[in-house]
Order: sequence, then C-alpha cells, then structure tokens
Amino acid sequence: MNSGAGPTPREVAQIAVDRMGLRAIDIGIVPEPGPDRMGIVGMPVWMWVASPNQHTWGPIAASASAGGITITATARVETIRWDMGDGTKITCRNKGTVYKAAFGKSKSPTCGHTYEMSSGGLPDDRFTVTATSEWVVSWQGAGQSGVIRLDGLQRSVRVAVGEAQVLVQ
Repeated sequence: MNSGAGPTPREVAQIAVDRMGLRAIDIGIVPEPGPDRMGIVGMPVWMWVASPNQHTWGPIAASASAGGITITATARVETIRWDMGDGTKITCRNKGTVYKAAFGKSKSPTCGHTYEMSSGGLPDDRFTVTATSEWVVSWQGAGQSGVIRLDGLQRSVRVAVGEAQVLVQ
C-alpha cells in the first residue's frame, strides 16, 4: 500500500487480479507425454491449450473495492511462450490447434515445432517442454485505468523424441 490515506487504484486492481484464480494452461502436445509415447526426429510437433477455460485462457473479470475505490479488471492470455527443451523458444498468440489422427504428418497450422535431434542422453531421455502464459489485465475505476502484465504462470511436460531407424537388407 502507499503512504497516503488509502490504496491506489492500481493496488485495488491487484486485489481484483488475485481474486481471478489465474492458472497456467494445461498443455496439449503431440508427441504425448508418457512412458510408452515417443515422437520422431523431423516429425511435426503440435502444441495447444488443452481444455481452455476462463482461469487458464480468459477472458475473466473481477472487481474489488478498498478505501472507497472500486476497480473492475479483465484478464486474458496474450501469448504462450513455449520452451521446447532443445534450445528452441516459440511464441504462439493463439490457443493452437488440437491434433487429430486425421492430420497425419502435417504441420500444425497455428503452433508447432520440429525436433532436429533426439532426446536420448538427456535426463530420463526426454525434453522438458514448458509453456508460460503471458496474461494482460486491463483495469478501470476511480477515474483511472491501466494494464497489469503477468507472465510467471508455467506448466511443463516431458516428451521423448527418438530417431527412426531404417533397416536395409
């Protein structure tokens, strides 16, 4: 809080944000994580927001009052920053496209990657894929408005990527 008689509009906006229960996305990815799942070097990887809702993607609104000030805030995800675990970072400005078997070996039209090396030799022989949600919160009230940016909400999964071996006889 400030040193004045009450909270600033920005401080009341932060109270509204705290009430929203914002969370990191649930990761949708092919190749799927799991002990019996493996992607192949050179094959397209699809990433998406699995089961998006107001707490993981937005928009979500909340109000807060304190010190005679009422603020209304609305939050939404602006981008997802993907760290693919192989040194590649990808920014997607949408939820991505959910992979379906009918898509076969095609590349994601919205949010994808292609591994150029195997995850063999890494811890647990898997890449750690981390998705970081970058939220933008617009707030207004008490004759003021502003924007709060939040980008610390993360979730990770581990995926195995191997090399296809071709036998010639």
